Amino acid sequence: MQPRLLLRICFSRRTLKIGCLLLLIAGATLFIADRVMVNTSKQLTWSDVNAVPARNVGLLLGARPGNRYFTRRIDTAAALYHAGKVKWLLVSGDNGRKNYDEASGMQQALIAKGVPAKVIFCDYAGFSTLDSVVRAKKVFGENHITIISQEFHNQRAIWLAKQYGIDAIGFNAPNLNMKHGFYTQLREKLARVSAVIDAKILHRQPKYLGPSVMIGPFSEHGCPAQK
Repeated sequence: MQPRLLLRICFSRRTLKIGCLLLLIAGATLFIADRVMVNTSKQLTWSDVNAVPARNVGLLLGARPGNRYFTRRIDTAAALYHAGKVKWLLVSGDNGRKNYDEASGMQQALIAKGVPAKVIFCDYAGFSTLDSVVRAKKVFGENHITIISQEFHNQRAIWLAKQYGIDAIGFNAPNLNMKHGFYTQLREKLARVSAVIDAKILHRQPKYLGPSVMIGPFSEHGCPAQK
């Protein structure tokens, strides 16, 4: 066999082995991150409004206004409020792009569902789940919260909350079926690995903090108009 051909075969086998090893490591990492978050949130999420413990503040995590996840989260947050399971709603979402404002969209949708404007507080710097959860404590002073989103999202949010010393439970909005939610579920697997890196390795903090805001009847903050 010619030396050049032998070298090519050996190189191909070595590349294949390295590729298989990397795939194995990636798969194990995805699996471990997923299991950690599922186990951490076990018995800390509810789907029955009559069973979920009452808390002062519900943290509603953002989504693009109008999409299926958004609509289900709004319905769930409104139901939670009307059942007396939260007194105040902190709506946290992305406002970092022109003509895109998740928090204001959530506020308006909640009002349309009969939630009084005076009980809604807006966090316009919820650029990620980590930002939303940590800002609930560091900016809004809330250390005991009910997180409102789909169950898979709540699992990651609760895990993040624990890493930053926040007592959080979750109330689950209905999920989409696999046909409509496949891409989101796939992205969630990657987001769980990213969350572990952010919290455990990088010890990441929110992009913005800013002045403290008190949630309650004597606060003038609420949802100030955005320019």
